[in-house]
Amino acid sequence: EDMKIDTVKVGYLQENCYILEKNNTCIIVDPGADLEKIEERLNKRKLLGILITHNHFDHIGAVEGLKEKYDVRVFDINNLSEGVHNIGNFDFEVIYTPGHSKDSITYYFRDDNVMFVGDFIFKEDIGRCDLPTGNSNEMYNSIIKIKEYDDATIYPGHGEVTTLSYERKNNPYFKIERA
Repeated sequence: EDMKIDTVKVGYLQENCYILEKNNTCIIVDPGADLEKIEERLNKRKLLGILITHNHFDHIGAVEGLKEKYDVRVFDINNLSEGVHNIGNFDFEVIYTPGHSKDSITYYFRDDNVMFVGDFIFKEDIGRCDLPTGNSNEMYNSIIKIKEYDDATIYPGHGEVTTLSYERKNNPYFKIERA
């Protein structure tokens, strides 16, 4: 069955929280704020787990509330190795993509050809690397790594959905060759 993706804009930074659904079960990616708003959209579906792309406040604000209420595990760089993982009937690949932050992860759902990238990639842009946990060299290496993947639809932490092929053509940061 195809995965359904519901986007909930949360918090004052309008972070994209995603609810992924298959067979009446779901996973939440980056519940940044607005617990009630997220719960409303869960629509009584069974929550299997929470995926965190990175631990900045605007991506994890509603985690504790959801964890308490639904007794589910939270997955991030601290308990996920790179490679293929599975939660219920959701199969995904974990790709470490540091740069915006040391703990940035991309979740690639190969069967549905979608990536949840947090603040790694935005449409025609990338996440800031000038924050204390950022590193432009690591960002460069993460871009090189992600460019190896076939085209996929990219769901970023803020802003609009894009694709890997669109970013290859239009994102100035994807064009940088090693100096």
